[in-house]
Amino acid sequence: QLQASGGGLVESGGSLRLSCAASGRTFSTYAANWFRQAPGKEREFVAAISWNGRGTYYANSVRGRFTISRDNAKNTVYLQMNSLKPEDTAVYYCSAGSTIATSLRGPIDYWGQGTLVTVSS
Repeated sequence: QLQASGGGLVESGGSLRLSCAASGRTFSTYAANWFRQAPGKEREFVAAISWNGRGTYYANSVRGRFTISRDNAKNTVYLQMNSLKPEDTAVYYCSAGSTIATSLRGPIDYWGQGTLVTVSS
């Protein structure tokens, strides 16, 4: 089970850090991903990290502004979001699977419930 948190309202140019806490002792063996879904749009890939944290992947729209990381001792994955823009406004979802997923085609075994990020202009 995945629990995302850390969303909120922030001004353009601001920062937020999202967390995704997992229950279960096997989370450290899963790759983890962040997706987001803006109102009226399809869910899209944001960032992914391999099970050991050595591989990270980003959507072009967030590369250089967002950083994904994980702490397997805490069963938690983070998404540090800097230089936020109004177009980053969305519900952010964490997910986990046997390997990284850069699209909804997966592989994705688990989804979190989502946390809302709103960036005001």
